[in-house]
Amino acid sequence: MSTAAINPNGTLKGKVALVTGASRGIGEAIAARLAMEGARVVVSARTVEEGDSKLPGTLSHTVERIKAAGGEATLIKADLSSAEDRQRLVDATIGTYGPVDILVNNAAVTFFIPVQDFPEKRFKLMMEVQVYAPFHLAQLVLPSMRERHTGWIVNISSPAGIHPKQPYGPGRGGTVYGMCKAALERFTTGLASEVYEDGVAVNVVSPGLVDTPGVAVHGLINAATKSRVQPIEYIAEAVYQLASGDPKTMTGRVDYAEPLLKELGVQPSDLI
Repeated sequence: MSTAAINPNGTLKGKVALVTGASRGIGEAIAARLAMEGARVVVSARTVEEGDSKLPGTLSHTVERIKAAGGEATLIKADLSSAEDRQRLVDATIGTYGPVDILVNNAAVTFFIPVQDFPEKRFKLMMEVQVYAPFHLAQLVLPSMRERHTGWIVNISSPAGIHPKQPYGPGRGGTVYGMCKAALERFTTGLASEVYEDGVAVNVVSPGLVDTPGVAVHGLINAATKSRVQPIEYIAEAVYQLASGDPKTMTGRVDYAEPLLKELGVQPSDLI
């Protein structure tokens, strides 16, 4: 029997968390986990209601899931390829709950196309959403974090950011996706060094292969890969641990979820 529940007096009581890409999958799970520890959670994506996307999952469902368990959450629709929407998202979060304490950059748009055939428009869209949006959102929340000497930024990456090694096999057109994640990881460690003295932690969680609607649509789980599928609870727990850790000792990390939890001696919590 699951023991998942909202603890209004949890370790994140009074904290404001902003989670992007939270209409389904990993983002939804992260939002639920942070809410379980008492955070007031703002969830954002483009999909608000059923019918807004071909994929299952909506921001409305994520908010209902948290509220039904006794947590506090609100949704703000935003297209992270738009600078105006990114500014509006942060402004609306502050207007609703106050300054952002925890920023989780999870939103992504991904196309698997070989380099030779990759359209410029899609390349720029991927770089905007997966690289520049996290950069810009960090710029928007950092002044308050630095002023208050507290804050946590967690960026969601992927093993795709690791350099391919020989012997090479048939490619699936993931070079641009890997570029985005490699850039995100380098941004993370660089920013961590810049804001270390300000009490702000900046880290990466790399999920590996997780059974989500986005993964399914790309056909990434098959007979050859199904043994590597990781429960979504591992990712949510890893993000929570990095979003509540001591910024002086847990920052500038690029962590895979399961090894991180083993290092900390933590079992992933069931989710509400």
